[in-house]
Amino acid sequence: IYEVIHSNLNLKKQGMNISASCASSTIAIAQGAELIASGWTDAVLVCCMDLVTEFVFSGFSALQALSAKPCRPFDRDRNGLSIGEGAAAVMLMSKERAKQEARPHLATIRGWGAANDASHITAPARDGSGLQQAIIQALTKAECSASDIAAINAHGTGTIYNDLMELKVFNHLFADHLIPIYSIKGAIGHTLGAAGGIEAVVGIQTLLEKTTPPTIGFSNPEKEAEGRVLAEPVPISGNYLLTTNSGFGGINAAIILGKGSMR
Repeated sequence: IYEVIHSNLNLKKQGMNISASCASSTIAIAQGAELIASGWTDAVLVCCMDLVTEFVFSGFSALQALSAKPCRPFDRDRNGLSIGEGAAAVMLMSKERAKQEARPHLATIRGWGAANDASHITAPARDGSGLQQAIIQALTKAECSASDIAAINAHGTGTIYNDLMELKVFNHLFADHLIPIYSIKGAIGHTLGAAGGIEAVVGIQTLLEKTTPPTIGFSNPEKEAEGRVLAEPVPISGNYLLTTNSGFGGINAAIILGKGSMR
């Protein structure tokens, strides 16, 4: 697939493939932002895609992680995830390159972070240590505090351990601020390696429209989700959105998106 993209788009530089389970495209976007910030290049095209194969379906089935009905992120009655398919393409550019080409400025990647909790081959660390570290890295990079975050796009798979781990981290880091949290996986399913890219695009639109999307399938709140996760769109104010993803092998990634002028 990579060779086809490279040939058809007449790209001048060689690319790379990021394989980090369900955090793959989140880390790819972060890597692209780092390449631009370091001056290695002034533009990066991030292509995020994944397919539902027999291997993927069989693997999640063996783990008894699939729900017979559409998944219900952060709901007490959740019993697993729903697999989805999708893709996203994100063009990253430096401030100077974007102005030179008169590109519309939709958002800025303010901060990013990645960490591994080294806990289990498939299950997340119960204390969410890796996710917490990734978020703190992103906040530090963005030079903003927890109170600056207007909304959180969670990984929100609808599995027991993932949802509880995320809620534990969010309630700890944002204890003093009732920030709305949402997951789009109840609507489109878990798009695996493409999830981070798709959710980053939705996050940009969330900032532009100043409204979070609803968490579909959410009706009986997990205790830790009460008042934070909602089943309907929520108006927001502020310039920053946090989006996170976690995957097998203990990998966690976080990106902070910002609207407004580029620095």
